[in-house]
Amino acid sequence: MTQSVRVRFAPSPTGFFHLGGARTALFDWLFARHHGGKFILRIEDTDRGRYHPDALPDLLGSLRWLGLQWDEGPDVGGSYGPYFQSDRAPLYQEHAERLIEEGKAYRCYCSPERLAAMREEQRATGRKPGYDGHCRELSQAQVAEYEASGIRPVVRLAVPKEGQTIFEDRLRGRIAVDNTELDDLVLLKSDGFPTYHLAVVVDDHLMEISHVLRGDEWLSSAPAHVLLYQAFGWPMPELVHLPVILDPSGKGKLSKRKVRGPGEVERLTFIHEFRAAGYLPEAMVNFLALVGWAYDAEREYFTRDELVQLFDLDRVSRSPSAFSYEKLDHMNAVYIRGLGDNDLATRIQQVLLGAGLDADFLTVLQFAPLVKERMRTLSDCIDMLGFAFSDSLDYEASLLIPKKSDEQGALAILMRTSEAVGQVEPFSHGAIEDTMRALSDSLGLKPRDMLGAVRVAITGRTVSPPLFESMEILGRERVQARIAGAIERLAKG
Repeated sequence: MTQSVRVRFAPSPTGFFHLGGARTALFDWLFARHHGGKFILRIEDTDRGRYHPDALPDLLGSLRWLGLQWDEGPDVGGSYGPYFQSDRAPLYQEHAERLIEEGKAYRCYCSPERLAAMREEQRATGRKPGYDGHCRELSQAQVAEYEASGIRPVVRLAVPKEGQTIFEDRLRGRIAVDNTELDDLVLLKSDGFPTYHLAVVVDDHLMEISHVLRGDEWLSSAPAHVLLYQAFGWPMPELVHLPVILDPSGKGKLSKRKVRGPGEVERLTFIHEFRAAGYLPEAMVNFLALVGWAYDAEREYFTRDELVQLFDLDRVSRSPSAFSYEKLDHMNAVYIRGLGDNDLATRIQQVLLGAGLDADFLTVLQFAPLVKERMRTLSDCIDMLGFAFSDSLDYEASLLIPKKSDEQGALAILMRTSEAVGQVEPFSHGAIEDTMRALSDSLGLKPRDMLGAVRVAITGRTVSPPLFESMEILGRERVQARIAGAIERLAKG
């Protein structure tokens, strides 16, 4: 490219980090890395009424988890700071004053009551809502009277009354909007804080942002931003309005709130929820890259380095993309299967420890290859392996009784199994399997029926990792203790 690429991700800390924001941040990061540019994180925290104290740590932690480290911004610094808009208020006031002096903006003293009445009248008469320009041509005497009354004005942009505002979007091409359709939007609020529109233009210019990638919900704001760049006499960054992410049905925008899907299941929408649910960051990055971008019609799996190498804005779709939880689950499972046993064991151990289970690494490492092919998310290991790290198993005694049998039959199975387990040498899964199948034959039972009772006794579950391997890992003493506990449970009825 002919200029240095500098892109920014500029969220407002008003809520937790959402999938849509993560996709935008990822595209910013990939674009910057692809071109050897800079990825800047700027916090747009001027909306103090909606500020959420937990939003910033959630954002920073989620970006780091995804591996989207910023080159400039909070905790990193840089030559274009401060990187919190709340620390840049004098800059916005200075630039608003400049526009007023040049006749490109004006102070508006209208009260909330007058504005509400104006909007009500516009609705009643079927007119397009918008500011009516009441304060645009005030005389010096009128301004002095307002100032003397102590009213704290806002600052509005003086939008040209004629002509069109024309700009180019990388994905959508040339866009022209009649200026009569545009409002004299507020640039500076009465408390001295800027609106998004003034702050984003001033900051993007002063931070030398070359490309603005943002969701296409901001497309309607672009004409006003173009007018601001023109008013200041600044060159425009290249605009790229990304397609929205739709819910799984493809019919509505993916909400920032949890929405109910088929079967009344709560859908995850925040990045920390996916992390807690056991999704791998590399799977999330791969999947999010495909929500609105594609390298070709077939390929779906990319390493992070491959995404950096191949990412191109010309391959970004103009159309919205539905978010498929089923596809994400499948991709996450593929990534889990691709992990080495040590890597998987390390991740599983952290999940188990987080669930309050005293999971030692060596035991987890032995179980990791047994569950790898069965897991869709890391959190699946809690149900699959919880039995290995707790001797207090919770199950109904009735689960120990095979079909077409009774308590006495189950007791016979468990007692004979305990005797057989005590004689297995060596205590390896192969020798255990041979012994158990021979016992099944001697009892005249189908292996499925006999081993079902043993499985419940040892794991507390009707479905578990491979039984014989699990018995070997648990060891003879723990296996016999669990069988004894099952016999006692049955005896008590």
